[in-house]
Amino acid sequence: MSAKGIIYIMKSVVPGLIKIGKTGSDNYERRMYDLEHNGYRNVTGLQRAFAIEVEDYDAKETMLHTIFDKSRVADTELFALDLNIAMQLLSSFDGKVVFPKSETKEEIFDSATDSRTGQLIPDGTYKLSKKKQSDNKTVHATAVVTGGKWKLLQGSVLGITEDVGASQKSKTIRASLPLGSDGTLLEDADLGECAPSLAGSIVMNASCNGWTDWKNAVGQPVDVYRQQAVASADDT
Repeated sequence: MSAKGIIYIMKSVVPGLIKIGKTGSDNYERRMYDLEHNGYRNVTGLQRAFAIEVEDYDAKETMLHTIFDKSRVADTELFALDLNIAMQLLSSFDGKVVFPKSETKEEIFDSATDSRTGQLIPDGTYKLSKKKQSDNKTVHATAVVTGGKWKLLQGSVLGITEDVGASQKSKTIRASLPLGSDGTLLEDADLGECAPSLAGSIVMNASCNGWTDWKNAVGQPVDVYRQQAVASADDT
């Protein structure tokens, strides 16, 4: 029987620099503690991003390193690579998600895919205004996007009733927001790198197609930027 173990991805304090490694299933927590506290090859601030337990983990890690070899930093487990690309590939493996435990492989894959395309959205201010079916109340939110990072602005009115389809990730982020009893955001809230649909789900407290619900300054859905990218690629 092939050996079972954990392949993990960690992000670092250096934007675009990640670590892809492996460890035995019973050694995972110790390995994460060591890396998060002591760093790796002079790279500090490592944080776990995704981990999955798979069969034949030695061969699968070697395959990942081979696929991303052109992005590899010397003879290390560090890669100058978009985190979401690595998460897309690793979350497509058969196996059990070890981190984050609250999300399924499908949710992680979809979020990574959405986040990659979400980087197409230019810096600017975007608005979402939509009525919730559960309580017939209208949600109004304003967000500023800078370098792919989202910030919800104070005064936005978020949905209160939790509807079917709200992801565990969106619920976790919502729990940290300074909200009034009526759903009003009491101060600006940084969401970090965030896909439009995740930002929309946080606001709506429900499933949300952020690509159609977030609008730019002239009222166009942000999906216009994704369509422009596809058209540009077709012309090349």
